[in-house]
Amino acid sequence: MPITPPTGEKLKALINGPAEIEWRYEMRRESQEILPGLLLGAFQVSKSLESLQALGVTHIVCIRDSKEAFSVRPRFPENFKYLVLDVQDSEEQNLIRLFPQAKQFIEEAIDGGGRVLVHCNGGISLSPAFVVMFVMEHYQLSWEDALHLVQNRRYCISPNGGFLTQIKEYESIYKANLAVASNPSRQAAVSRRKRNEDGSDDEELEEDKDRKRVLIANASLPTSPVNANASHDPDAMEM
Repeated sequence: MPITPPTGEKLKALINGPAEIEWRYEMRRESQEILPGLLLGAFQVSKSLESLQALGVTHIVCIRDSKEAFSVRPRFPENFKYLVLDVQDSEEQNLIRLFPQAKQFIEEAIDGGGRVLVHCNGGISLSPAFVVMFVMEHYQLSWEDALHLVQNRRYCISPNGGFLTQIKEYESIYKANLAVASNPSRQAAVSRRKRNEDGSDDEELEEDKDRKRVLIANASLPTSPVNANASHDPDAMEM
C-alpha cells in the first residue's frame, strides 16, 4: 500500500503522535494504536474477546517464543484471523527473515478494512521490533524516526540489542528495494547481471565436465605392449 512519505511539520506531527499521554504502568497490559488499523500490545489483551471486539480487531499477529506455545496461543480462532510466528526471544533470533510474512498479513488486513493487533507475551521487545520495521517501511522513515513514532504511542517498548541492530539493518534493505522498484532500468540491469553470473557458472561447469571427459578418454587408451622378443643389443650399457 504505497503512500507519499510525510515531510516537514507533517513528519514531526506523525512521529510525536497524539497529544501528551499520561502513561500509567498498567497501560503496558493494554494495546495502543500505532497507525490507523494497527495496534500493538501484550498477550493479555488477546485473552479478552470483549476487549478485542470493542477495539474492532479483525486480525491478530501472535508472536511467541516456542517455549510459550502452551499459554501464548490463539484464543478465538473462530472470531479472528491469526498469524502465529514461533521465534526465540533472544538477540540471536533473525527477525528480518520472518518479517515479510508479518508485513504481508498486516497489509492485507488493513487494505481490506480490518484492524490488526500485533502482540507477543509482554509487548515490550519482540512484537514492537516487528511493528517498528513495518512503520519504518510504510512511511519510508529512518529507523530512529520509526522507533520514536512507536515509543511515543506505547512508551514501554524496548527492543533488545539484537533486535535493534536488525531494525537498523532493515532501513538499508527496504530503501534498496524501493530504489530497484522505482528504477526499471536498474532492475533490468540487476536481472541481466544475475543471468550473466548464472551463465558464467554454467560455462565453468561445462568446461569442468569437458576436462573430465578428456581425462577419462585418455585413461582408457590402450598402451603399446612391450616386445618380449626384441633383439638384445650387446653394445648397450647396463645402468
